[in-house]
Parts: sequence; C-alpha cells; structure tokens
Amino acid sequence: MNLHTFLLAKFKAALIAIGAPEGTPTPLSRSTRVGFGHYQFNGAMALSKVLKQNPRDIAQKIVDVVELNDEAEKLEVAGPGFINIYLKPQWLAQQLEAANADSRLGIEAEQQQTVVVDYSAPNLAKEMHVGHLRSTIIGDSVAKTLEFLGHKVIRQNHMGDWGTQFGMLLAHLNDKLAANEVAETALSDLEDFYRAAKVRFDNEEGFADRARDYVVKLQGGDIQCLQLWQNFIDISIAHSEEVYDKLNVSLRRSDVMGESAYNNDLAATVAKLKTAGIVVESQGAQVAFLQEMADKEGNPAAYIVQKSGGGYLYATTDQAAIRYRNGVLDADRTLIFTDVRQALHFKQTEIVARKAGFINAQQSYQHCPFGMMLGSDGKPFKTRTGATVKLVDLLDEAIERAEVLINKRESDLSAQERKIIADKVGIGAVKYADLSKNRTTDYIFNWDTMLSFEGNTAPYLQYAYARVQSIFRNADINDVNLQANIQLEEPQEKLLAVKLMQYVEAIKQVSSEATPHIICTYIYELASLFMSFYEACPILKEGIDEQTKNSRLMLAQLTAKTLQSSLDLLGIETMEKM
Repeated sequence: MNLHTFLLAKFKAALIAIGAPEGTPTPLSRSTRVGFGHYQFNGAMALSKVLKQNPRDIAQKIVDVVELNDEAEKLEVAGPGFINIYLKPQWLAQQLEAANADSRLGIEAEQQQTVVVDYSAPNLAKEMHVGHLRSTIIGDSVAKTLEFLGHKVIRQNHMGDWGTQFGMLLAHLNDKLAANEVAETALSDLEDFYRAAKVRFDNEEGFADRARDYVVKLQGGDIQCLQLWQNFIDISIAHSEEVYDKLNVSLRRSDVMGESAYNNDLAATVAKLKTAGIVVESQGAQVAFLQEMADKEGNPAAYIVQKSGGGYLYATTDQAAIRYRNGVLDADRTLIFTDVRQALHFKQTEIVARKAGFINAQQSYQHCPFGMMLGSDGKPFKTRTGATVKLVDLLDEAIERAEVLINKRESDLSAQERKIIADKVGIGAVKYADLSKNRTTDYIFNWDTMLSFEGNTAPYLQYAYARVQSIFRNADINDVNLQANIQLEEPQEKLLAVKLMQYVEAIKQVSSEATPHIICTYIYELASLFMSFYEACPILKEGIDEQTKNSRLMLAQLTAKTLQSSLDLLGIETMEKM
C-alpha cells in the first residue's frame, strides 16, 4: 500500500465535504520530526483566505470529517493549522504482515506504459571510460525500477558506431589484417588502436585519403567495407559487454541500437522536415530556426540537420531515432540519459520533433541530464598523468581496494568467499557513491568515503543486510517460512514500521522523476532505523517471550527483503555473510 496516496485520497474527500473549492491543493507530507506524527496535512492555512475562516477552525473541521477511524490513532491540530497524523500500530501491523507475505512486498504495478530508456551509449571507436559510468548505472537503475512497477521497458544503447572517424579506423584495421594480424589481437586495446590510427591519419602520406575513401565506401554500402566495419563493431561491443558484466547492469547486445541503425532513414527524415517547412536551406545547409529559443537579441537558435556538403549530423540521427521509437516501438515515454552539457541539444531536438509530428501530444520525451564525476581538485576525474580513466581499470581498482579492506576484517570466511565479497563490495561502492547523489549535480570521487563501512555507503547497507541474515542464522530459523503476528509497541518498532511502508513512495518517485538517489536516501534511513530498533528491541535475548521475538523477527525479515529489493533496483548485490 502507498500510504501517501491513501491518505491523500482521504483528505481530498474531506476537503470536498467541508465545501472547499474543486482543485484545492492537498499538501500532504511525511513528518520530519517524531513529535509531529507520521504524516502532516498543511492545507488549512491556504484555505483560510478562500473560506474566510480561521485556519485552526478549518483544520478542526477537516479532522472531524476525514474518514480515518480505522487507520489513524490520532489526528492532532497543531500550530496555525497543521494536522499531525498518527497511524494506528494495529493497522500498520496488518499492512506489514500482508507485505511480508507478498513477493512484491505489497507494491502494486502501475498502469503499463511502453518506455524507451536510452542510456550508456559509448563510442565504439574507443574503450568505455569514467564518463560513461553515470549514464550506464543511472539509466539501468531507472529501467529496473520501471520494470518492477510493471512497465514494458525497451532498453536502447545508442552506441556511436558510424561517422567519418570509422574511415580512419577501418583503413588501419585493413592494414593490420593484411599484415596477417588477427582482428581480435589488433583490437585488444581500443585506445592504443585509435591512437595509432590517428597518428597515421595526421602524419602518414596518403593515409588520410585512404581513410576518406573508406568513409565513402562505408556510407555507400560496399560489402567488403561493411564486413570490415562489422568485425570492428563486434569486437568493440565485446569490450563494452565486459564492463557491463562487471557493473552488474542489464544491458545486452540485443539492446544495442547504434547510430548506423538509422542510416537508411536519414534522408527521409530530412525530407519530412523540409516538406513540413520546419527546415530551410541556409548557406547550403538544411536548418531549423527556432524562435522559441532565441537569444537576447531575438536571433533564433539554429538546429542543423544536414551539412552543406550533404552530410548528416547527430541531430539528424536523433530525429530518426525519435521516428523509430515513437512510430515503430510505439513508445509512451522516452527517457534519455546524457550529461548536462547536451541539455540544449535535446531541448531543440524535442521542439523540432514535436513540430514535425514525430512526437504526438500524448507521448513523453524526457532528457534526463546528469552532472560530472570530479576528482579531488574539482575538475573532471582523470588519472595522475591527466589521461582519461578507463572504466574497466576503475572497477578493477575498486575490487582490489575492497579486497584489502575485507581481508583486514575479522571473520571465518574462506579466501574464496572473501574474494567474492570484495568483488560485490567494490563494484557496489562505486555504483552507490554515484547513484546516491542527485543525478543533476556534480560529485567528488573519493575512494575512502565510498568504501567505508559507516555512513551512507554501499558497504554499510550490504553489511546491514548481512547482519539481518545473521539474526536468522543465530536463531536457527528459516526466514523464508516465518509467519507471525506483528505487534508494534516500542517507539522504534513503530518508526521502523512506517519506514517499511514508505518503500513504495520512494520507487514511485524514481519512476516519475528518474532519480535513483531517492531509493538510496530511503534505504539508508531504513537501515539506520533498523539498527536503532535492533539496539532498543532485543530479538534473541534471553527473557524475550516467543510472541515478541517472532514479531520482531518479522520486522527484521521484511527489512531484509526491502533492503535486498531496493539494492537490486540499484544493481548492487547483497551477501548473506560479510
């Protein structure tokens, strides 16, 4: 059950009952302090001017008519007209028992939509670097959350696999193969391969002309050239797949929809825009002039879809992608995860696409920008030498650092178990450090902070889950089969109960706003409340009666399930032991 939605409906009905105008705001929020109940309704003050009554009197009228006799223990008018809502422990207990017995934790699916999620999108001419991390893991978490809520999610990995740079790369690869090198060996390090090709392009006589010839052949559909290109693409994608496997993200080769996929529709897309009068010729190029985004002097923004020489641009490909996603895939909603520097481009892209009818009024098109990963100097994260950090190297270092920390901790785990845990802790730490930050902000990358077993980190949450599991091992109880009545008597039990019920609110917000940090904030609060509950409310201590013990074990069980579910949505693995 969604507590917020449930209470909101009750207060909306109450407002109608006291004669409030239709559409009156219903500001309902979670209480930020224990003494103010579990939720607060703050709409009485705004109504005082409309109804010309004292806000406390209005609040009391709402309290008198709102139908919460079965659910609320107390409704309290406070201050200038706030209504503090205290939920009944017995009612909360019933909801938790139902959630615990449900594989979905009592969370109902949303009305299904077809949602295209465009994320990761590496350039296949180079290996994935740290700049691809945020798009990959934020997009993946949102995709998993949407699927959990019942939506049909179509992942789209818009890889850069086309363009003039491939002429250079194909010319270099062809020479390697002619020298009897195996393609897999030649492309074993994409960065080295790219640098070598670029040196030849800049310095070797005749190579640049050959590279340009390859571009023409590629774009013209030359069979031999396409075979060479496909060889390069296959090996490059394999490099990306290694990273995806390490990161525990759900992208697969079948999700790849590279720029090349839209090549045959680019001319038709431009023709449609010309016919509709959206683009016009300007200095030989095809340009949409957007008055909606004019500068201070009134000059419209220029959005180029075809260069003067006839070549196409990213803008053209993005328009063709919209046509495919909305026309062929019939997307209700499209989410695109790129860094914030592309925000202007995607705003212009949407304006043009809606004018052309490529996006209809009912279809949603959302660019979801994110900030930068920064080093300790406040600049984009680099190696000590100033080079771009390969993503696979970063992840390997995370695992190595985690292994050192795990080996320092006292435990009876075998060396193999420690290695497996180190892998999950290291990868989880990198992902959570990123996902826990609001995607719209930059953040400072710090090894010590993200790998700490204290504070809002993945290791802390993974340990919290393992600690709950240890309770059941110590009790010699199979938690899967545990069924008991929940009794909420102590303050810590009640606080934990309400927080468990708020899981659905967190994932609903992620679904609507594409902000995984909401889940991170929620589970950190949940884990912290569980630790307070565990310290104040003994479970296995001698002298605890059976009924109380089983009730608290039920709370522990539901906490573990919620932690595991939420970490799974983040793509972070849990362990039974740590």
